[in-house]
Amino acid sequence: MELNINSMMSSSNVRFGTSGIRGSVDKMTDMVCFAYTIGFLQFAVKKNQTFDRVAVAYDLRMSSPRIARAVRHAIDHFGLIPIDCKTISTPAVALYGQREKIPSIMVTGSHIADDRNGIKFNLADGEILKQDENAIRQEVVNIPNDLFDKSAALRDFNEAPKTQSDNDEAKENYIGRFIRAFPKNILSGCRIGFYEHSSVGRDLLVELYTKLGAAVTRIGRSDKFIPVDTEAVREEDLILAKNWANQGNSDIPPFDAILSTDGDADRPLIFDEHGEWIRGDIAGIITSRFLLADCVVTPVSSSSAIELSGWFGKIIRTKIGSPYVIEGMRNAVKQGYKRVVGYEANGGFLTATSMFLDEDASERKFDALPTRDPAIVHIAALCFARSIGASLSGVMNHLPRRVVMSDRLRNFPTELAQREIDELASSPETLQLVFASLGELVTYDLTDGIRVVLGDGDIVHLRPSGNAPELRCYTEAVTKERAASLLCKTMNILDSWRRRTQNDKHPLSQ
Repeated sequence: MELNINSMMSSSNVRFGTSGIRGSVDKMTDMVCFAYTIGFLQFAVKKNQTFDRVAVAYDLRMSSPRIARAVRHAIDHFGLIPIDCKTISTPAVALYGQREKIPSIMVTGSHIADDRNGIKFNLADGEILKQDENAIRQEVVNIPNDLFDKSAALRDFNEAPKTQSDNDEAKENYIGRFIRAFPKNILSGCRIGFYEHSSVGRDLLVELYTKLGAAVTRIGRSDKFIPVDTEAVREEDLILAKNWANQGNSDIPPFDAILSTDGDADRPLIFDEHGEWIRGDIAGIITSRFLLADCVVTPVSSSSAIELSGWFGKIIRTKIGSPYVIEGMRNAVKQGYKRVVGYEANGGFLTATSMFLDEDASERKFDALPTRDPAIVHIAALCFARSIGASLSGVMNHLPRRVVMSDRLRNFPTELAQREIDELASSPETLQLVFASLGELVTYDLTDGIRVVLGDGDIVHLRPSGNAPELRCYTEAVTKERAASLLCKTMNILDSWRRRTQNDKHPLSQ
């Protein structure tokens, strides 16, 4: 049976998200996952990458083992050896692939609910980029009819014949990357509460931080999948962090930090000693400073505190999404920058160049990992705080005061949202008139949606969602009250757009 990936994408409703595909579990049938994997492998071969193995790992969702099995069968069918890395984090399997110079595949839906899942694809040199996604869509794959039943499930539930184990090499490589680069016991004296929930990296990261000298207390472990989002943190997680921060007694000393990650453990979650959440883009600034970056790449939605800090010689702003950050980092390396890093508002942190972290041990180089990694953010935040003699909450006093808030207008089709933004962008006068109640228009940026800078440095950023019929809004100001006021007023403006389109009888998603 011949399948065109682009046509299958439409018929299955399993589509590309960030660095891979996502969809509801019932739509991610064995056949769909098999076909996408074959399409990715065909593309990788056309990129002139030479390999005979492909690494596969998966998160702790109920559907992930089944999908990973379908992926391994596809690799075997393609004539390659699937390397089973089992349940391990996205950055760990990506680093393993990078070291072995082979592609790697991670079955994960990241932070989304358990009834949805996804597959992330990495070439030997890193994540697939947007242009790679477009190329994979054009692939045509041949699927043997006898492999699947009428429900598109694999008939053979046994393991793919050629499958081999990685023998924990992916885990050891990941831990070794930090042990080699950092001075011994660099986290000695740090008291960490690690919120395990259902993160696939929970055991790996606890082992790493313990080996670096920290006293780690495991908290909040769950056998049921919990969709922890590091950018839109759930209210229940905020409450849990506050409770854990305030439970110190003679038996359990107070924590210096409460740390966690999302489901596939590629994005960090950090709470200070009081249980207050530290936003990912703020943690990204701290990490970049700790690494003494000479060039930082970050999306336009990240806090402007990075420019206001005055810490970095070069800052590059991109569209939202790690593929854009990676592309920006690659360009920075080509321009000659030596310590190139990138981060996103969700906390995902990437390194494009290897760098020395210990001046007294010149052989201890921290290897580049151009995919999102939470451990460096956790470690950098604690080490930077110690270096300036402050607690994590005290570190905030060394950064410009900026508060970012966000919301979204649901059931607003992407094409209509983009049309409204295009109309605004084409007329600065109309733009000023629309946002007159918010302040004086100073400048605007069209990198991703429209980002408006108002008087006093206030910021309003509007962009259509890339994977849902939503119009997203971000606001930034000096105080929480001002950011909240901007958000409320802007959302009212956006709601008036929706009412107008309804009156114009434009088709809205239900």
